[in-house]
Amino acid sequence: MHILILASALLFGLSPSVQSQFPKTTARATTPALVITTEPNAIVWIDEIRRGKTDASGKLSVPKVLARRHTVRVRASGFKESTTVLPPDQHTVTVKLVTTTDKAELLFQQAEAAREEARNDADKEAAADLYREAIKLRPRYPAAQVGLARLLMELNQFEKAHAAIDAARVSQPNYAEASAIEGRIFREAAFENEAIKSFRRSIREGNGFQPEAHVGLARVLEEKGQLADAAAEFEKAIAQLSDSEPVIYQMLGATYEKLEKPKEAVAAYEKYLELAPNGSYAAALRSILTQLKREAAGEQIIP
Repeated sequence: MHILILASALLFGLSPSVQSQFPKTTARATTPALVITTEPNAIVWIDEIRRGKTDASGKLSVPKVLARRHTVRVRASGFKESTTVLPPDQHTVTVKLVTTTDKAELLFQQAEAAREEARNDADKEAAADLYREAIKLRPRYPAAQVGLARLLMELNQFEKAHAAIDAARVSQPNYAEASAIEGRIFREAAFENEAIKSFRRSIREGNGFQPEAHVGLARVLEEKGQLADAAAEFEKAIAQLSDSEPVIYQMLGATYEKLEKPKEAVAAYEKYLELAPNGSYAAALRSILTQLKREAAGEQIIP
């Protein structure tokens, strides 16, 4: 039995959400269940999961989401961020943004853009300085503190990253995203038990809905050899993300391979290929699916 181990980084945005934590993939187009109209090139979150940017006309079509009430958060450069609550049966929404002259908010927007575009440590340090300027103008700015913590974690400045998370909780104690990032910081620093506590706290704070924490918890459990529990956490994240992050299917499939469950691995890998036929892992997965399908059918594999 072979195991496919592929490097993958955690949402996960998603927040600058879970999306920014995964390799970019090209998902297959599906019939949109929700169309958002707002400013061009605006970032859109649904239930704090980043779902993409609007096009030049200010529209974004979002694939099927769970049938319940949702919150839509929209941010565009130069405008005040807006959050709208949608009832379960609403399929279109227009979000009108107003311009802002708030220097702290403008600096925060610049910092977020710089973080996403950062390609090296120098870029990340520059983005971190923008976050710090925003926080200096508005000391109680939890979103900026969390953004700064993400960057400091990537720079391996773990103590400073924890300090930023602690500062975010001063003004927002029940902050699921902050706890998810705290878990990632602990995991990066190899404090597995502390990471598990933080991820589980994040899930509680999100009332069970926190895909970035579910993925983070799954990865720690996988590293600890608790493969069945890891698979269950990946499944929860997939259900919450509505197939917006195909790479989680790759992670799930790799876990099922380790569990020696080829049928489940095949299903996960085929779902990845359905959603991201040109994705980062597509070629590698296609190359092993034939053998995995033989294993799933119970055929004996001769080395």
